[in-house]
Amino acid sequence: MGAIDNDWQNPLSEEFKKSYYRELYEKVKKEYETNVVFPDSNDIFNAFLFTPLSKVKVVIIGQDPYHNTGQAHGLCFSVKPEVDIPPSLVNIYRELSDDLGCEIPSHGYLKKWADQGVMLLNTVLTVRAHAANSHQGIGWETFTDAAIRILNEEDRPMVFLLWGRPAQRKKTMLTNPKHLILEAPHPSPLSAYRGFFGCRHFSKTNAFLVSHGVEPIDWQIENMNETEESK
Repeated sequence: MGAIDNDWQNPLSEEFKKSYYRELYEKVKKEYETNVVFPDSNDIFNAFLFTPLSKVKVVIIGQDPYHNTGQAHGLCFSVKPEVDIPPSLVNIYRELSDDLGCEIPSHGYLKKWADQGVMLLNTVLTVRAHAANSHQGIGWETFTDAAIRILNEEDRPMVFLLWGRPAQRKKTMLTNPKHLILEAPHPSPLSAYRGFFGCRHFSKTNAFLVSHGVEPIDWQIENMNETEESK
């Protein structure tokens, strides 16, 4: 498993010492040794590595990583550049286009968002190949709940985007009045038509950030031939 070596390390340090985390570490280590597991072990903590705590402006909470070959790389909803765009992200791009006029890109690599302070956090950070939710309940939720509580305690405005019921269950931890919480159905094809389309969360997020003197997010993902983001 990769390591967290930026400003997340200190606030999370107590979690690494707890018995549940030691058990989690051993379970995940054995899974990687005996099964095909996603993402690559060096990418498990990319949500933390790409978006330092001090830089977080927006938090999008997902469930567990994509479970098909080559998709997951440690950021919720994001896939590697050469991989087909998953249906939920297709719908996210559609809402972005309707909301902000963003052009729909040819890939689903969202590192540009993470680099700007959008933390793309799954509540479970690993998954067995072709077995959705296979690593639920082994301890990741306790770890990511700790991260959400750390974010909640940050003394500056943030936006939490809670799409779907699993993400919305985290709302009870979000008690800081400085933060904005936006809720909508999940962007999956099964539920996007129930209110994700038209939620305008991206423009609402930027309006909130600007009103608090914070640089808004440039949500436009450029095509790979127009950018160096794949590096």
